[in-house]
Amino acid sequence: MKEIVDQLAEKRAAAALGGGQARIDKQHERGKLTARERIELLLDEGSFEEWDTFVEHRCTDFGMEENKVLGDGVVIGYGTINGRMVFVYSQDFTVFGGSLSETHAEKICKVMDQAMKVGAPIIGLNDSGGARIQEGVVSLGGYAEVFQRNMLASGVVPQISLVMGPCAGGAVYSPAMTDFIFMVKDTSYMFVTGPDVVKTVTHEEVTAEDLGGAVTHSTISGVCDRAYENDVEALQMVRRFINYLPSNNREKAPYRPTPDPAERMEMSLDTLVPDNPNKPYDIKEAIHKIVDDNEFMELQPEHAKNIVIGFARMEGNPVGIVANQPLVQAGCLDIKSSIKAGRFVRFCDAFNIPIVTLVDVPGFMPGTAQEYGGIIKHGAKLLFAYAEATVPKVTVITRKAYGGAYDVMASKHLRGDVNLAWPSAEIAVMGPKGAVEIIFRKYSGDEGKIAERTEEYRQKFANPFIAASRGYIDDVIAPHATRKRICRSLAMLREKKLDNPWRKHDNIPL
Repeated sequence: MKEIVDQLAEKRAAAALGGGQARIDKQHERGKLTARERIELLLDEGSFEEWDTFVEHRCTDFGMEENKVLGDGVVIGYGTINGRMVFVYSQDFTVFGGSLSETHAEKICKVMDQAMKVGAPIIGLNDSGGARIQEGVVSLGGYAEVFQRNMLASGVVPQISLVMGPCAGGAVYSPAMTDFIFMVKDTSYMFVTGPDVVKTVTHEEVTAEDLGGAVTHSTISGVCDRAYENDVEALQMVRRFINYLPSNNREKAPYRPTPDPAERMEMSLDTLVPDNPNKPYDIKEAIHKIVDDNEFMELQPEHAKNIVIGFARMEGNPVGIVANQPLVQAGCLDIKSSIKAGRFVRFCDAFNIPIVTLVDVPGFMPGTAQEYGGIIKHGAKLLFAYAEATVPKVTVITRKAYGGAYDVMASKHLRGDVNLAWPSAEIAVMGPKGAVEIIFRKYSGDEGKIAERTEEYRQKFANPFIAASRGYIDDVIAPHATRKRICRSLAMLREKKLDNPWRKHDNIPL
């Protein structure tokens, strides 16, 4: 028996070395951790249970039968993060460049299937050169098996992807179908076709970093939710991030006690909105002052900055925050911000996370670029997401809520549960000056008359009381009482039940 136990220990030691010490050293030289080191940092100490340590590939072509490594380039299993169970797979770049083979894919599928059975999040640590060329179409089939499971798990258990190295070609579509993507600056990249193919086909010269690096995807494309400086920071932030999420769609997000009283008044909010309606202010200041302990975990902070999304807590319970940002493009809704917020709202709705919306929106962004780009359909995504959502929805209008954008931003008409407004709110079809110039065309060029009529319009319509008189606004509140009113509303809505009509699935305007 001792002989067999010793043999087991030897095999485990061999598996732990992956592609060998030389390749591990190279991985470290690049500023990257190994697959197992990443799991150790991600999970609670000593909690990881590994599966399929001794799996080997089955390929016999191109001399591969003589080149086998235990584990076949991916480490899978389960463990805990802050005591809560998660399933994880971590691709090992030291073994065949982390390339995906038939058995590599089978291992990932196994852990995804189990996560679905027990209702626990799936975290994928991606560091792979792509499909294993020696296995041809078999490896492509493996990718499709993973994609199928990404779809089945969508909206059932949270799926998080950490791209911590190369992720190219078909490999990008698995992270793309997960709920959140985090990347590491300078060492990770994602693209469908690499720089060489781009140069051949379009004659553009571009580096891998500029084409699909973490900065590119967290600022320009919006593919990535956050970009971190290194592996350690990325893994630590995911440990923090997952505390906001439930384990599956049948549970509520985890409660965390807070010393921050729900009745706390924040007097500085009374002077946040400038007297001049054309002056900007930072909506993030309002968010930080309203939520528990001033803690707000923003997503996509460098992309579509005219809208702010992220997670926070109110009275210890996680909430999703969506807020127009007057500092950027006056808070207008455009294509990118509609997509960004629409996807976030749908995630919150799928996983029972209440949505708090702070509104200061002058309308949709005008211009040919927006119209030709399909602002109508893209704006409809955000509208559809809010209209479809059945979770508690609390909306606070801080200043402007004009036109169709008023409707879109979780208005009472889209089944908003509690809709509040600050006294500075202006709820109207459009801004006073623009409205007057249309209504009183005969005064065109007469600035005195226009100014007089504009003030008249502002007094009559650019305030929250017309909407309140119709019941579209439940109450006009003092800004300093915002936290208290939101907390009370969410407490009242805790057992809310609302179902949409039965259907196979909806047909969101993609």
